[in-house]
Amino acid sequence: MKTLLLGSTLLCLLASPAHAQLRKVDELSLAAANKLADAAMAACQAQGRHIVVTVLDRGGNVVTVQRADGVGPHNTEASRRKAYTALSTKNDTQALAVAARGNPDMANLTTLPELLLLGGGLPLRARGEVVGAIGVAGGGGALQDRACAHAALAAIPELDSPTL
Repeated sequence: MKTLLLGSTLLCLLASPAHAQLRKVDELSLAAANKLADAAMAACQAQGRHIVVTVLDRGGNVVTVQRADGVGPHNTEASRRKAYTALSTKNDTQALAVAARGNPDMANLTTLPELLLLGGGLPLRARGEVVGAIGVAGGGGALQDRACAHAALAAIPELDSPTL
């Protein structure tokens, strides 16, 4: 009887931590990704700029891509790579580009084929956790792309405000 009681207690103790090991995470929805993309497009269009915007989820999967008429085809891949770089490094791609110019160790990041160290990529955070990333390309330069990406963040109040 003692063995059965001890065995049952041990099983209960072992089963409890398995549930505790699963994390609850915020996920970026398609609706939120489309709102971000719409806001980035609108911010750039208000300045007479035409862009491509890509939004990735926390796993690096493309959730949405929008391309304005007349934007060069290379910008679609550039926007994805900017978003991927921001997601992977959890950093603003403009800040990474500046850091890479001044630090030989960081300059090695430019040799990684998927990373693109140009302004326009921002990680998306909710409660301090990265939930995705946005990348903008084609707006006439890295600073303009970054400004359009940053303007989009206001469309989703649940996202943390980045420090730029």
